Parts: sequence; structure tokens; C-alpha cells
Amino acid sequence: MRIFFNAITLLLIMDPLGNIPPFLSALKPVEPERRRKILVREILIAYVVLLAFLFAGQYILRLLSLQEETVSIAGGIVLFLIALRMVFPRPDATGDVLEGEPFIVPLAIPFIAGPSTLASLLLLQQQSSPNSTWQLFLAVTLAWIATAIILLSSTILYRILKERGLIALERLMGMLLVMLAVQMFINGLAKFMKP
Repeated sequence: MRIFFNAITLLLIMDPLGNIPPFLSALKPVEPERRRKILVREILIAYVVLLAFLFAGQYILRLLSLQEETVSIAGGIVLFLIALRMVFPRPDATGDVLEGEPFIVPLAIPFIAGPSTLASLLLLQQQSSPNSTWQLFLAVTLAWIATAIILLSSTILYRILKERGLIALERLMGMLLVMLAVQMFINGLAKFMKP
């Protein structure tokens, strides 16, 4: 059950539905027959980055001497801010459009494996038991597969849902993430206050 909770949390943070318009925009200057290859390449690069961070994350936490309560409270606050941006996006949230064929930036990093996803991975790893790295690996893989499926069918989804449908789904995902963030914050606070 914990695997699915972690996978859903990561999927909500990766926000594949919200990334459809920027992905399509970044791939617009690329020849249509190359788009699918670039998309697959960028999704695979993002997966490698996520796995590298997953397996190096515990060493980063030890190096910084962070307690579980600290990571949980800070993670709850960060996730809450991310969720607020999903529910109430800034008008200039699309960012700079780079010329030419995208490579790593901005598709793999930060759209899929962005700072919020990597920070959440650290948080989930801190909250998990020491022997559950493989469960977290499975959660990352499940979230990544769902993200890959959504992004690989982005053109079809965009045609079906249109801009308004994607916005509505992103707002819904943001609301779910707000609830997860508040729960994470409360859990960290409860552990901190416990004598």
C-alpha cells in the first residue's frame, strides 16, 4: 500500500498532465518524425536522474544530518507551495523557450525530474525504513511509467481534453497534492512534538 501512496505522490509532483502544453511547445520546432524519438530519450534521461537521486539520496541525508521530522515538515511546506502553483499558476509559468532540439533541459530536467520531484524523493526516502529502498524504487518506476504513458500520448490527450480539460485536471491534481502536503506536515509536527 505504501508503494502506491509513494507512486501517486511522485506522479502528482511530476505533473505529466500539466507538462503536456510545455512539452508540445518545446517540440514544435522539431521535425514531426523526430519528436517521438526525442520524447522517449528525454523520458529515459529523467528516469536515470530519478534513480541516481534515489540511490544517492540516503547518503545526502546522512551528510546533512537531517532528522526525519525536519525533512517531513520541510517537505510538507515545499509540496504545499508546489500544489498552490498547480492550483493557482502564474501567468508566466511557461518559462523561456529554447531554440533547436531539446536535450535534457527543459524536458527531462526540470519538467519530469525537477527540484520538487527530487526533494520529494529525499523526503519519501527519509520516511521509509532503511530496507525499503526497493519499494521506493518500485514507486518511482510506477510513477515514471504513468508519466511516460501520459507524455507519449500527449498529442492525443491534448486533442481530446483541449486546454481547459488539461487545466481542470491539473487543478484537481493540485488539490490532491495540497492534502498530501498538509498530512506530511502534520506527521512531521506530531513526531517532533512527541516526548
